[in-house]
Amino acid sequence: MYVARLIPLAAVLAAAACSSAPTPTVPAPTGPTTKNVSLADVGLEAKAMDREAKPCDNFYQFACGGWVANTKIPGDKPRWIRSFSEIHKRTEADLKAILKNGTAAPKENVIMHTLGSFYSSCMDEAAIEKAGLTPIRELLAIATTTGTPEEAPPRLAKQLAQLHGMGIWAYFDIASGQDFHDATKMIAQVDQNGLGLPDRDYYLKDDDKSKALRVAYRAHIGRMMKLAGEDEASADRHTAHVMEVETAIATISKSRVERRDPKGMYNKIDRRGLIEKASWIDWPTYLEAMGLKGIEDINVSSVPFFEGLGKVLASAEAHSDYLRWQIVRSMAGSLSQSFVDERFALVQTLTGQKEQRPRYKRCVAATDHALGELLGQPFIAKRFSPMSKDAVVRMFDAIAKAFHHEVGQLAWMDVATRNKARLKLDKMAYLIGYPSRWRKYDFEVKQGDHGGNVSRSRVFSIRYDLNKIGKPVDRESWFISPPTVNAFYNPLKNQMVFPAGILQPPFFNPAASVAVNMGAMGMVVGHELTHGFDDQGSQFDGDGNLKSWWTKKVREQFDERTSCIEKQYSGYDALPGLKLNGKLTLGENIADAGGVKLAFHGYRALRADATERLVADGLNEDQQFFVSLGQIWCSKYREEFARLRAKTDTHSSPEWRVNGSLQNLPEFAVTFGCKEGSPMRPKNSCSVW
Repeated sequence: MYVARLIPLAAVLAAAACSSAPTPTVPAPTGPTTKNVSLADVGLEAKAMDREAKPCDNFYQFACGGWVANTKIPGDKPRWIRSFSEIHKRTEADLKAILKNGTAAPKENVIMHTLGSFYSSCMDEAAIEKAGLTPIRELLAIATTTGTPEEAPPRLAKQLAQLHGMGIWAYFDIASGQDFHDATKMIAQVDQNGLGLPDRDYYLKDDDKSKALRVAYRAHIGRMMKLAGEDEASADRHTAHVMEVETAIATISKSRVERRDPKGMYNKIDRRGLIEKASWIDWPTYLEAMGLKGIEDINVSSVPFFEGLGKVLASAEAHSDYLRWQIVRSMAGSLSQSFVDERFALVQTLTGQKEQRPRYKRCVAATDHALGELLGQPFIAKRFSPMSKDAVVRMFDAIAKAFHHEVGQLAWMDVATRNKARLKLDKMAYLIGYPSRWRKYDFEVKQGDHGGNVSRSRVFSIRYDLNKIGKPVDRESWFISPPTVNAFYNPLKNQMVFPAGILQPPFFNPAASVAVNMGAMGMVVGHELTHGFDDQGSQFDGDGNLKSWWTKKVREQFDERTSCIEKQYSGYDALPGLKLNGKLTLGENIADAGGVKLAFHGYRALRADATERLVADGLNEDQQFFVSLGQIWCSKYREEFARLRAKTDTHSSPEWRVNGSLQNLPEFAVTFGCKEGSPMRPKNSCSVW
């Protein structure tokens, strides 16, 4: 689930080889007594299941068929996932209540008053309409230029620094990041950026859907620029220039698959190298304007990209039009309703979402984005229980022990590599719930000035990030807010993070059984742990450095096994006629396989000494574990959004996150008595860790 800034480093715990999988002997849990209970008693949803489906044919249908048949995607959503979406809905209601209370808070209550002021300003539609283009008028003036950009690198440097300082990423972006070869250091990192469509392939592919999307995007740009005050002719010229520039940027951009290669993303050419390779901009002037005057250490995600940008900047007029578009596109969500509506029109085209989200939902999200660790404090007080933290620690301990054991069973791994894998795990850290130190937000929040509040929050966010450069790594810092319903692994810190937002039912339910909690939250913990050992995470050592800790022969064996996973998922349909991209989703698929396996063995260890076994509506505890795992991924997607995610998401479709990982787990086949050759127990399966 982790998404890194420069590398989508989603790490996983499954090295896979295509082979005939033997049927293991999995002794059923034993105990002196059995207690019959309902599925609800253990924390499962009976109505979500399709008991007519055969678990050995399609386990996802068995676990989720009832839910899929009876669930409608809300009009303001492109998808609905039983776990993530339901928790998000509940959290959204909590945050709305907190923010509404904040609107009446006195100034003395700094946290609540600040939150309430930001939220109420976002909700003040009359003031936003009255402000019109005021929030971006000065920015649009910055975009005006004379002469050819190559002839005036200092002028271009100042232009981009002003926009980048607001998080308007024309052409490229800059951020802090750990040095891949010395993970104790924070250095500057520059990366490709500057596109208005979700992926470079939308500009380059000649299939009918990509062509249709480009037509819709061109029309969208024209309408947006008319809203920004341009006449018909100017808007048409503007659209042509934007498409010309963005297509040129797409042509020199790395693909999403290429961006999954850590070695390819690490090109530490430093200030001198950047000046030599990309002389089209005055880098000293740019870096000084960004507050990085003395910085020398700089990593570049793609040297050819930054070399190639010089040709993209050939036309001064096209450059100016492109910058104006980037400003309007980036800031549209905080402008008047006409901009918001037109912005949503493109979202509809991309995702199939039927309705715009109600304003209060957008304002809750905007407040969380701008003041996440401030909003997290009252949320933690309301929702987070120490019991949740203790439960995750117990899960991690059980799953880590399972990993230690499983590594010892790998015939393809030698002793030296096995010991280093265990050492890396021993060094793995985790953050649970919320930061140990809360971030302080020192920008001004003004009543009735939503556009200004958003702009100031952006400036603060960029400065906060860039100020880390040149300083020691802060292992306690977070880059997502506590209410976020997600989790991630950071390979450069060798660290997992579990925000309070995800530690709620159905992922973690204090009233649920061990089997059910381990099938849900335990799988998440196992998934994130495995990310330290997937095709990307395995390239980093226990200290977070991009450094091989494998012997050559063992690495070759590992690559062979991960290749099996890649081929397996490339054969699955995301939609009829559209296959999953096994290269793009490889890391997450490995993590799913490892997460399921480790969580299952961890659950077994936790229940080893139980004196009573629970049978829920005929399902034993092993079966409950797998149903729980399946039910956290019960999902429905709009077709347009499913197509978009298949092209851009590093995760496989929910059905295949369940069925694909379980097809590779012999213990699943034993639990449900699946015969060899059945869909859920193929003759050839993949196995990594």
